[in-house]
Amino acid sequence: MRDTVVVFARAPRLGMVKRRLAKDIGARAALRFHVATLTALLRDLLACRRFDVVLAVTPDHARFRLPVRVRRIDQGHGDLGCRMSRALRRYRRVALMGCDIPDAGAADVRAAFRRLGSADAVFGPAVDGGYWLIALGPRRPADLFGASRWSTEHALGDTLRQFRRHQVGFIRRLPDIDTLTDWGRRFATSV
Repeated sequence: MRDTVVVFARAPRLGMVKRRLAKDIGARAALRFHVATLTALLRDLLACRRFDVVLAVTPDHARFRLPVRVRRIDQGHGDLGCRMSRALRRYRRVALMGCDIPDAGAADVRAAFRRLGSADAVFGPAVDGGYWLIALGPRRPADLFGASRWSTEHALGDTLRQFRRHQVGFIRRLPDIDTLTDWGRRFATSV
């Protein structure tokens, strides 16, 4: 069975994606950013051909088009931890990542799977205290996320407590784009 990478994303709908960022740059610009970042990531992952790529979408049964073809699954109900757990449990060796990290790509996923050779779990830490990638081998805690405080600077630390009896590795720390400040730090030099 091949390794699998699951990309977690909201269906690209006006007013439903990147809402904190949209408050400052507008809903249309936030939607364009979401679609562009998601499309670029999927193209890069699919071009790698070293693992299977799955797009996990919320809300369930959402209908939309992207300029790239990829297998889709529904995220299902529950909070973020519940939805991520469900997706991760489908696969023996799996990486799950968000889609709002412009600098992340297939090379990072390859690095995470390599690290799984000596670790039970691998995390891609985010600058804000969360994480943008989690990769798991077959040995994992029964409760993957516990009471993780999502969308806070505590998300990674909370999740790591669940893995205290497991060997954990890390790949590079990257910024995600949630706010205008994040946007400015990432894109100020490229304008």
